[in-house]
Amino acid sequence: MTGRERREQLVEVGRSLFADKGFEGTTVEEIAARAKVSKPVVYEHFGGKEGLYAVVVDREIARLLGAITAALTSSTSSHEILEAAALALLDYIEGSTDGFRILVRDSPTGQSTGSFASLISDVASQVEHIMVAQFKARRLDAKAAPMYAQMLVGMVALTGQWWLENNKVKKREVAAHLVNLAWNGLTGLERNPALGQSGSPS
Repeated sequence: MTGRERREQLVEVGRSLFADKGFEGTTVEEIAARAKVSKPVVYEHFGGKEGLYAVVVDREIARLLGAITAALTSSTSSHEILEAAALALLDYIEGSTDGFRILVRDSPTGQSTGSFASLISDVASQVEHIMVAQFKARRLDAKAAPMYAQMLVGMVALTGQWWLENNKVKKREVAAHLVNLAWNGLTGLERNPALGQSGSPS
């Protein structure tokens, strides 16, 4: 195995263990044993468990942010943006369950990045410029757009966390209800929401 291949193997092993046991519950001994290498090999590549964890988290955040950014920039109307944001996160949870489990766990003590709160903040900053444009187009106070970006992303992310444990509900149904609440508010909730409704305002 080349050095690059060994590094990738250790990242995958670490990802699986961190998802299953969390950062605190995973040891370098376990990582080495599962990868069938000695502990010094783990230290050589990552400097320790913290370094491996940081690589795993950075990759997951990049993957999720990439998916959400692509979804948001391919949408035009406000309603489509909401649908795209909800589905992008739910798609990620469905396709990268281990990665999402790592992101929603508490980060190691003293580490400011890699926590669920910092992830939400990163995603919200990606959404912010889109929200500003939507506010300006509707002659609303654009200064409030960053706050709305946090609200939208927080609502979707926390619902995604709930869906991870309650995934008997279909993905598109969850997304439709998210969009229903965000778009219509409690006073205008539709009785049977669905995505891509032809009568939805833009």
